[in-house]
Amino acid sequence: MVDATKSGGGKVGFLSRIGASFRRTGGFFSDVMSELKKVRWPNRKELTTYTLVVLVTVVLLAIFFFVVDLGISRLIDLILGT
Repeated sequence: MVDATKSGGGKVGFLSRIGASFRRTGGFFSDVMSELKKVRWPNRKELTTYTLVVLVTVVLLAIFFFVVDLGISRLIDLILGT
């Protein structure tokens, strides 16, 4: 005699886990959308200011590291005598 609870029961459990996974994923995206509604987005002037600050900082750091690299290179050349 075959037990009805054992035959095919694995498929139902598998499908319910898939359904639960989709519900959790949907809940996650729903939570993401609700959090994005709470965000205070910068206006055009603030965005321009922040962008300029980032660009100036990147340029200054690039110049700084170029000078440091050049100095270390010259120092190594002096030490090695080349």
